[in-house]
Amino acid sequence: MGRFLGFIHNHCFITLFLTSLSPLSLAQYEHWPYLPGYPEPPPQVYQPPQRPANVPKIQLRLAGQKRKHNEGRVEVFYSGEWGTVCDDDFSIHAAHVVCRELGYVEAVSWLPSSKYGKGEGKIWMDNVHCNGKEPTLAACTSNGWGVTDCKHTEDVGVVCSEKRIPGFKFDNSLLNQIENMNIQVEDIRIRPILATYRKRVPVTEGYVEVKDEGAWKQICDKHWTMKNSRVVCGMFGFPSERKYNTNVYKMFASRRKQHYWAYSMDCSGNEAHISGCKLGNHLNVDAEKNATCDNGMPAVVSCVPGRAFAPSSHSGFRKAFRQEQPLVRLKGGANTGEGRVEVLKNGEWGTVCDDNWNLVSASVVCRELGFGSAKEAITGARLGQGMGPIHLNEIDCTGFEKSVTDCKFNMESQGCNHEEDAAVRCNIPAMGFQNQLRLSGGRNPYEGRVEVLAERNGTLRWGTVCSENWSTVEAMVVCRQLGLGFASHAFQETWYWHGDISADNVVMSGVKCSGTEMSLAHCRHDGAHVSCPRGGGRFGAGVSCSETAPDLVLNAELVEQTAYLEDRPMFMLQCALEENCLASSAANTSITSGYRRLLRFSSQIHNNGQSDFRPKNGRHAWVWHDCHRHYHSMEVFTHYDLLNLNGTKVAEGHKASFCLEDTECEADVQKQYECANFGEQGITVGCWDVYRHDIDCQWIDITDVPPGDYLFQVVINPNYEVAESDYSNNVMKCRSRYDGQRIWMYNCHIGGSFSEESEQKFDHFSGLTNNRVSTR
Repeated sequence: MGRFLGFIHNHCFITLFLTSLSPLSLAQYEHWPYLPGYPEPPPQVYQPPQRPANVPKIQLRLAGQKRKHNEGRVEVFYSGEWGTVCDDDFSIHAAHVVCRELGYVEAVSWLPSSKYGKGEGKIWMDNVHCNGKEPTLAACTSNGWGVTDCKHTEDVGVVCSEKRIPGFKFDNSLLNQIENMNIQVEDIRIRPILATYRKRVPVTEGYVEVKDEGAWKQICDKHWTMKNSRVVCGMFGFPSERKYNTNVYKMFASRRKQHYWAYSMDCSGNEAHISGCKLGNHLNVDAEKNATCDNGMPAVVSCVPGRAFAPSSHSGFRKAFRQEQPLVRLKGGANTGEGRVEVLKNGEWGTVCDDNWNLVSASVVCRELGFGSAKEAITGARLGQGMGPIHLNEIDCTGFEKSVTDCKFNMESQGCNHEEDAAVRCNIPAMGFQNQLRLSGGRNPYEGRVEVLAERNGTLRWGTVCSENWSTVEAMVVCRQLGLGFASHAFQETWYWHGDISADNVVMSGVKCSGTEMSLAHCRHDGAHVSCPRGGGRFGAGVSCSETAPDLVLNAELVEQTAYLEDRPMFMLQCALEENCLASSAANTSITSGYRRLLRFSSQIHNNGQSDFRPKNGRHAWVWHDCHRHYHSMEVFTHYDLLNLNGTKVAEGHKASFCLEDTECEADVQKQYECANFGEQGITVGCWDVYRHDIDCQWIDITDVPPGDYLFQVVINPNYEVAESDYSNNVMKCRSRYDGQRIWMYNCHIGGSFSEESEQKFDHFSGLTNNRVSTR
């Protein structure tokens, strides 16, 4: 009976594993055997809509400067040549017809005015009217074929859903007339064949199989090239391809009958997706109408994973590795392999303008960073605005460059600003991490008690995570692992979320993450020796996730410009003393005759993220301070520190966030938050909060500091109380010189804005942001 229960349990795990994968990743695992009593589902039969006899046959394709493979300029093959469609009277109904004819479930949107570039040749259709139910675009009404008063500046484009129509059948009736027919299949996978690769995660080698008419089919290798392999590997998250042992596969292929796809593939090698490749030769057909591969065998790909995903003997992949200083990085993305593109030039990091930004250039960035091709080239600073210079503009890559810095580009960025920062979402390997974790009991899929799958006595079992010291950093890893974006809150009590009662036991404790891990299991934890005095159940760790997050950045230039010294009489500092804004020696300073020397400066804190910055506590938990007549909404909002050159703190100040508000905003942004009359507090995206140099606690008390050279440091949101998309830019550092009477601030900059080499020269020591002497 025990074995039987174990079997049921494991089957549930497999089912959960498969259902939580994306459709493309799912194909990676479809080679798993179905268990007895669970027959493999029959292929779905797609019934194409019937085309009326009086409607001509056409072919469609999506062309132009794409940012996703499932979008582009609508092009129609009619009367022997390709042409475009004018945007006059075009509608979402027409877009649905186009997308369904191409094998997608539906349209998401359509774009006028040649957003994907101007087409060439004829404009075949103008004033197109569809009701959305037509079997083909040719069945919609229009002015007539080639009858138009449009120019190519009015070429229409569509964005289709990523989901393909199950059992979709490719219409090959015009194949002999069309030279450049794009591939249209329902799905693609790499199916591991050799025992070595069946057990390995991620799947890096095996047969390339396409899903056509609801069934998986192999591809004949007679016309297969390494360029094809490069495209397939890129789709599955691998930067490059390699050769493999053909003899083993020949031996394997000779033992069983294959079901071949009727075509070959013809890729250039720089496509981000096989839908951008051309359909190759048509295979010969045998007496039973099956495609044959004379003297050939199924095409095999062998992919090279990036270092972060490379299998190792111990754990299947490396958890951490020391990377050389890259020339490119991704910032502000919620998930692995996505973010704003930043490049290193002359020792300083800067952004890329989104003019001409497309899938080909984005794929160069992804492969350079050890991911596959780009899933999406993102424009309009949709993953947050960067700071500093805009290094590159109008990037034009061939797709084969080793680095995006090898592509053609315009170094002039006039007309560009950070609202046009380019970003990317890369294809990454299916690691199955999201199946080792779940959220239970929440009101929606984005929140709940964290439950992990752990092995206990040889059985996989769900259990809770000890909430002791559970923080936003750990919650960030959970949300990333589940593909749910950023953490918005971390919870140390979850009694209001009724999780699975069988999973109440704590199976993981002592969790401490750095915040960059891909899985909670990669964080430090107690292992099998679980220690959690509070226990699980109602005290299990919980999270709530959000697709967006704020990103606070301090204006370093303003700090440098506004810093000065003031000797302030002690009798004017009683409120500041009460709020702990002075050095400890202030308690012994005479109220009538004493004074304190204050290093004053202004702070301008911008929200460059994708959502508003709100205090952790609701207004019911704000604390009234009678002395200054205001509410504190966060216990600690900023740290102000003066450090000597070996990193020891010699003076400090801290500012509780008594008032978070929108002081100023960008031109097109409306203020939302203000402190007056117990108003809502926060900082809106595109706005900034200014703390002027002349308000209380906007200083460091340096009365006891001797003259010398120092490092001045400001840290925003130092305890990570509020989730942000990027904590590395919360630190601002300056060099400073104090001669006993005057102070100079210079080289002020945000953390992470310079190369590692420049930062090391600046710091002269490690551990700058931890407010303690470095122990390393």
